[in-house]
Amino acid sequence: MWDNLPSDVLANVFSYLPPCSLARAMAACRHWHDCGRETRQICRHHQPWFIALPTRRTSRQLCFVHNPIERTWHLLNLEHVPSMTRPVSTIAGQGLVLFKSTGGAPIRLSVCNPFTGQFGHLPHLQKPRTNPAVGVIEGCTNQFKLYAAGGMSEAASGGAASYEPTLEMFDSISNKWTVMGSMPVEFAVRLTVWTPNESVYSNGVLYWMTSARAYSIMSFETGTTKWKELSVPMGDTLEFAALVPRNGKVAVVGGTHDRDVLVWELGEGDEWILIERIPHELAKSFAGSSTKCAGIEEGVCLYKDIASGMVVWRRVKDTKNKWGWCSIEGCNSASGKQLKNHPIKGLFLHPNLASSPFI
Repeated sequence: MWDNLPSDVLANVFSYLPPCSLARAMAACRHWHDCGRETRQICRHHQPWFIALPTRRTSRQLCFVHNPIERTWHLLNLEHVPSMTRPVSTIAGQGLVLFKSTGGAPIRLSVCNPFTGQFGHLPHLQKPRTNPAVGVIEGCTNQFKLYAAGGMSEAASGGAASYEPTLEMFDSISNKWTVMGSMPVEFAVRLTVWTPNESVYSNGVLYWMTSARAYSIMSFETGTTKWKELSVPMGDTLEFAALVPRNGKVAVVGGTHDRDVLVWELGEGDEWILIERIPHELAKSFAGSSTKCAGIEEGVCLYKDIASGMVVWRRVKDTKNKWGWCSIEGCNSASGKQLKNHPIKGLFLHPNLASSPFI
């Protein structure tokens, strides 16, 4: 029976397999391998994986991944990713990690699939700039958009560099950048000086949070091209704060001086509503300015480094609205080898073993 299944039917069956099972299925025969490689639908029937990328330049070609099904860590080698790059975010629906170049040269964005090793540069921006804020908007299958806002323009001959008060958009369908127009200079300055760690898109609005206290949020309405600044709850006193998506809305995760970790959700009229407080026995290890946060629609993770362990707040399996907290042991060994501790940038990703059309 399996030999006679059409390729598109078999690919749909494969989309329900967790990544580890799909990898074993692809090793069965050439036909199954080809069907697995052509499976474009990201499997959302399983929890996203946590991706930990070391931030030290000497270790940036390493990638630690946590399998939430088997609760195991694995070590991948991103040998094709240049050392002078830094992870920005994920394009989770495509199974890709978005990187930006470093070193003072005009920014160049690139994408990598950590599970297949595919890596490729995106086209150069229309206006060369360093250190802009980068935002991600995911559309339907095989489509995404990137936004680059602000940054420093190249210095003219004999002059000094200046802030670039424009916004550019990359469309994966046309595979090119387009200048969308100007932006308020004060927003360009703040997004450049306090470059955000992440962006969140919700209901036609792209949000960035500045990376230093007092925290604030810059929002851009993609339909009207209007910019607006939003306050952050307790923004001048939080030890750390992060912007995350949750159930199609925007949320802020923040740690207080009292060793509390709180979650607020943006409601009607741009009012923040407190929706969650991390259990004290978990929060005590994740208070302080060194705590970082990664988020995806299905979960939020607090972490410090690769060895210290993580705390995850995610949707409970087979429920629609119930979320629960759990802990993840840190990664101290992989493939039977002891590992050094690393400071990391954490991300969530739905693994994709298919060949990417964007690379």
